[in-house]
Amino acid sequence: MIRRYTRRRTPLLAGPAETPISDLNTTPLIDVMLVLLIMFIVTIPLATHGIKMDLPTGPGGVEPETHRLDLDRTGRLAFDGVPVAPAALAPRLRAMLADNRDNVLHFRTDGDARYEDFDRTLAIVKGAGVERIGFLGNEAFVAALER
Repeated sequence: MIRRYTRRRTPLLAGPAETPISDLNTTPLIDVMLVLLIMFIVTIPLATHGIKMDLPTGPGGVEPETHRLDLDRTGRLAFDGVPVAPAALAPRLRAMLADNRDNVLHFRTDGDARYEDFDRTLAIVKGAGVERIGFLGNEAFVAALER
């Protein structure tokens, strides 16, 4: 007589019967904390970023004057159309600011002027304390670059 042997089926996970897990599931808590951390990292720099500006206080006061400084291709300077030596430029600029600190200087440079002359003149302007300056004629530099 031939005997057949059959295997017994055993459960895949051996252990006690299904009991509730009493540990706290921390995965959702960690997910929420990471989302909040990312939100703070993104929003805090935007809230603390600021730009210092001198805003007008209201109507009235002295209207600022606009003065013009020209630098030609040979390095000669002209302040409000009058030729001026580089050594005499700083006292003129200080006198301009003595009337009103809000006066504006428009600086126009020829496109063929040397950069050293421009840099020296700009150093004189900044050394005199001029804070409100505008640059005119920038299209001349574009034309000089295209040659």
